[in-house]
Amino acid sequence: MYWTRVAAVLVAQLLIIVTGQRFPTISYISQEKVIDIGGSIELECSVQYVRDFPVLWIKMDSVDPSRTIPLSTGSNLIVKDSRFSLRYDQASSTYTLQIKDIQENDAGKYQCQVLLTVTEKISADVAVSVRIPPIIFDNSTRSVVVSEGEGVKLECYAGGYPAPTVSWRRENYAVLPTGGSQYRGNILTIPSVNKNDRGTYYCVAENGVGKGKRRNIAVEVEFSPVITVPRPRLGQALQYDMDLECHVIAYPPPAITWWKDDVQLSNNQHYSISHFATADEFTDTTLRILTAEKRQYGQYYCKAANKLGTDQASVELFETVIPICPPACGQNLFSVSVAASLGGADIILPVLLLACMFRRIYY
Repeated sequence: MYWTRVAAVLVAQLLIIVTGQRFPTISYISQEKVIDIGGSIELECSVQYVRDFPVLWIKMDSVDPSRTIPLSTGSNLIVKDSRFSLRYDQASSTYTLQIKDIQENDAGKYQCQVLLTVTEKISADVAVSVRIPPIIFDNSTRSVVVSEGEGVKLECYAGGYPAPTVSWRRENYAVLPTGGSQYRGNILTIPSVNKNDRGTYYCVAENGVGKGKRRNIAVEVEFSPVITVPRPRLGQALQYDMDLECHVIAYPPPAITWWKDDVQLSNNQHYSISHFATADEFTDTTLRILTAEKRQYGQYYCKAANKLGTDQASVELFETVIPICPPACGQNLFSVSVAASLGGADIILPVLLLACMFRRIYY
């Protein structure tokens, strides 16, 4: 094979000597081109002493040579693509290949060739790189659910040209579990998750082309209930309503119950229970005691349970002489005045009325 090529070159040179021509050369080839997707480029190839030799532009495929595509021969375009055109300047013997609306698959190596024989040529290459905005690959994390105390990895992989950088931040620029408001890298690792780590995380891929790409990743942290009581002791007069409240934070949302004297309470003529979820992990629960009776005074418990654990808190209801407002405001104030008059305390009636309207006793 080697000697065959040598012989072919010698024959070509002999023909050049016999015809009096000089040996063909490529005197100029464009430098590497880097272009944004959708842009246009011109690739120039200047040749000398090629009057009887064909000049070609070729799109090379280094991975699969069978996919190498001839684009032009001489001053004629071969490829049937309206984005490609060829211009030939006879004075400088320059062949200019023009490509409009550059696409991702236009990137690669372009070769200007001068064919000496069927098997021999001289050539020069020019690389074309297409700048591509970032894309975030499907193997990146979309959302996770993790129990408190466990570790979690948030992964984000991106492509594009130039290769994008990947960074992480939290919603509203909250502090990341790793510290600081931003972290660079494909993997954000949280060794031991706590409930404060829940929320939305942003994976951001940027390479200077376009506006970059962002993916929102929801991190749900499962944790056992925690109950707080805004008013652990409340007073109310007989025959008046009173609300006992607990605030519950838990995920997943817990089952919430109210208890007194080891008996679970339910909605009836004595009690009204309501739950109001302010978010996935926040629930306010209220036990309304209806027209309080003597036996209803005492210690109450609100309990919350999910698959990760339980919690409980107590609220004490004690008896007062004066009705407490709210919730007694909506009840009959006339009964207050009658009770005060019968007790020989007419002078304190205005005080009782004002107390019923404005006073709320809690500890």
